[in-house]
Amino acid sequence: MKNGSAPLRPLREHVADSLAHYLGQLNGHAPCDLYQIVLDQVEAPLLQAVLEYSEGNQSRAAEILGLNRGTLRKKLKAHGLHQ
Repeated sequence: MKNGSAPLRPLREHVADSLAHYLGQLNGHAPCDLYQIVLDQVEAPLLQAVLEYSEGNQSRAAEILGLNRGTLRKKLKAHGLHQ
């Protein structure tokens, strides 16, 4: 903890909070293909954030993500994030 800042919450807690909020707004309606919805909503911002963190270095971004560079490039293209 630095300069009185709050301790870092695990990412899974943020995801759990977001999913609980999303499901709570469905007013009893059952979501369809929730797994694919989550993947579609999370993958693009994840790739974008890691690219920014790696200052656009795709090799470094792929390493951070645990992907090979070719897979990263294919995912970037699929999400319209290719550079």
